[in-house]
Amino acid sequence: MPRVTAEIIAAIERGAGEWRAPWFHNGTSIARPTNLASSKRYRGINILALWAAGFVAGYDDGLWGTYKQWQEVGAQVREGERATTVVLWTEIKASRHANDDDGDGEGQQRMFARAFSVFNIAQVNGYERPETSTLPEADRLAHAEAFIANLGVKTVFGGSDAYYRPSADTVAMPPFASFRDAASFYGVWLHECGHASGSKHRLDRDLSGRFGSAAYAAEECCVEILSGLVLADLGIAHHPRPDHAAYVASWLKVLKDDPKAIFTAASKAQQAADWMHAQQPQSETLAA
Repeated sequence: MPRVTAEIIAAIERGAGEWRAPWFHNGTSIARPTNLASSKRYRGINILALWAAGFVAGYDDGLWGTYKQWQEVGAQVREGERATTVVLWTEIKASRHANDDDGDGEGQQRMFARAFSVFNIAQVNGYERPETSTLPEADRLAHAEAFIANLGVKTVFGGSDAYYRPSADTVAMPPFASFRDAASFYGVWLHECGHASGSKHRLDRDLSGRFGSAAYAAEECCVEILSGLVLADLGIAHHPRPDHAAYVASWLKVLKDDPKAIFTAASKAQQAADWMHAQQPQSETLAA
């Protein structure tokens, strides 16, 4: 079983319904893990691997680098510190002879995975992180509002339930006053827009599952990860859902039935996050 899956399952079983995924950060915002050398943010399953490792170890900072990268800035990884593995996928062109397959003589594009061992800033000596400015919360919330508006997903406000209706391609949201704070409001709104990203004319995910089914749990898993990714980008706290315990139980079943499910969910969540960022006036470059 992949280590990331095993660690998450173990954490869920230890905490039962009280467990919080690594991207739930005690009501405060959490940033995407960032690479020391490139200053780019990690992507896909690497984010979950680093969030999970940081969550277990209690790291407060999301800055990571290889042993060599830390040395290059004059820092030293402490003896006995355990590395976390990340995977960099690169596209390579495989050679092909003219008489192979269709005979066009062109190479095939293939994905090649290379593993790297990285260490958190909390595991090194001799490095002081440069100070960075943080936007005031009001500005971050305004940015979140604009970010969601740019997605072009129709939203109807009213009632007491939040959901996405595929047949109408519409998100339903309770009024703002129904939420305990603005972060919760935008978190739920973004979650439902996450489901909308899976519509047939967007990313075409399976949205047919009913509550309790494997398809439903897989979609919820994907969208919860998506919410964590994008809210981290926006610098907004990600609170657990009101039905958190029931949701976690369904997620646990999916992970146990298919140890690779977390990788599939993370991949689809990254695709959806990329789609959301692509709808914005300016898109950002992210790391592996």
